[in-house]
Amino acid sequence: MGVHQSEINGVKPHIEQRADPFIYRHTDGCYYFVASVPEYDRIEIRKADTIQGLAEAEPAVVWRKHETGLLSANIWAPELHFIDGKWYVYFAAAHTSETNEGLFDHRMFVLECASANPLEGEWVEKGQVRTAWESFALDATTFEHNGERYYVWAQKDPAIEGNSNLYISKMNNPWTLAGKQTMISLPDLDWERIGFKVNEGAAFIRKGDRVFLSYSASATDFNYCMGLLEASADADLLDAASWDKSPVPVLTTDETLGMYGPGHNSFTVAEDGTTPLFVFHARTYKEIVGDPLYDPNRHTFVTELQWTEDGRPDFRASVAALRAT
Repeated sequence: MGVHQSEINGVKPHIEQRADPFIYRHTDGCYYFVASVPEYDRIEIRKADTIQGLAEAEPAVVWRKHETGLLSANIWAPELHFIDGKWYVYFAAAHTSETNEGLFDHRMFVLECASANPLEGEWVEKGQVRTAWESFALDATTFEHNGERYYVWAQKDPAIEGNSNLYISKMNNPWTLAGKQTMISLPDLDWERIGFKVNEGAAFIRKGDRVFLSYSASATDFNYCMGLLEASADADLLDAASWDKSPVPVLTTDETLGMYGPGHNSFTVAEDGTTPLFVFHARTYKEIVGDPLYDPNRHTFVTELQWTEDGRPDFRASVAALRAT
């Protein structure tokens, strides 16, 4: 595409051609980065002492897709977590066969690594994360809250019209769900239903007495946008009534910045160990030739997370601040 529009407007991607970005800061002080690669055929991990260092870090390929069958196509949205002394990668993968090309037939899977360095250790396939249905499922994240580990993901309920809703469950272990599974959001608002009826890509953050789940909605072109769920930190997170949804999107395309279809975010912290950072992908041009899924130019951006006066994440102000950096 030549010069990126975002560069013209003074906003440069942190890492180019990496979608669905996830950055984790470990107890060793290092940052670890995973994301969807344009080929959708492997999982890479980068490691650096600083956020900036991730841009130049050499990726280590820790896993490649299978040739056929399960886990053989469209490796999407990996996340890297450290749980009970081991590393885990959560990701979605489709399967191929003579009659199936693997598009929109994803399931969720887990890899485990017991080595101290996840870039060098052996990764073991722990299998599929089983949910209430055997249907399209993707974009899992996990977090610990009030002593419990939760799993949040996007899935197609065969009984509900649309592409994917958001669900939450507790976990028995890092690859097995425990009991109750609750739908906490479905794409019932107009801005969540452009092109596709989608809620996906959830990310968890807590501030004070509230917890938040950001998520993405609509098609993956310039209509892609972000929504926000919130609950009391002391609420039953498995009760759908605990969650309130923003009636309007919290981040959308900003043509003044040359930033299109922002979404599928994660959160991390700055080098000071406390300042939250907002990590997300966006394109730097509006018009796409062909299927947006196969346009490689969704880039990773990182900015300090701003907050509103009433204590909610302010994604628009966070992105606007990129103009001044």
